[in-house]
Amino acid sequence: MQNNFETVNVLGLDFIKATQAEFLEQLKRDSQTKDDRFIVTANPEIVLAAKDDTAYAKTIRSADYITADGIGIIKGAKILGDPLPERVTGYDTLVALLAFANEHQKSVFFLGAKPAVLEKVLAKVKTSYPDLKIAGSCDGYFKDEAKVARQIEQARPDFVFVALGFPKQEFFIAKHRELAPAIWMGVGGSFDVLSGQTKRAPKWWIDHHLEWAYRLLKEPSRFIRMLALPKYLLLVYRKKIFGR
Repeated sequence: MQNNFETVNVLGLDFIKATQAEFLEQLKRDSQTKDDRFIVTANPEIVLAAKDDTAYAKTIRSADYITADGIGIIKGAKILGDPLPERVTGYDTLVALLAFANEHQKSVFFLGAKPAVLEKVLAKVKTSYPDLKIAGSCDGYFKDEAKVARQIEQARPDFVFVALGFPKQEFFIAKHRELAPAIWMGVGGSFDVLSGQTKRAPKWWIDHHLEWAYRLLKEPSRFIRMLALPKYLLLVYRKKIFGR
């Protein structure tokens, strides 16, 4: 599918040049056309993983939309001289699409997370979005991928949210997206936040692009993962200076 947005290339991946509001309007239109769509919400970790894994890079590039989920992507695009308007985050997109699904009585399949977390997500959805139809669900510890794929195919949901973490969620979507005319999106740890298991950063931290610092304070074990950001920025500067 040719999307309606211009794109900005950051280290090999083409990010859509859109605001959160513009992107959501496009997804609402896509949902009404009943075609399958594949969304990747990418941060610097995902960009680095794609640089190291050609199969993963190919999978991400097959997506209809790649959004800048992470201030590092915004900074990278600016350094490279082709800025993006703002972050388009997976969590905000997820919540907005749940509200849209509720308003239009659309159906959603929830895949991923720990069983207890998924149970809380489903309970939250039933309370907060009572008119949304839950087409089906499965936690992220399934053994039989083909069985899960058949569940989704039979349910024919309007939205499939996959919380398996990268790269597993993107590989799953790319492999099975044609089974249902749905909006398919990898949502990483968003089920943990939606369930209340993990607290999202307060608005001040988000507005000042310090969500990463808040998460690090709450989860010091993320320190090793955070080292991806300086490595990513070094590659961005190398690209800017040397063009490669």
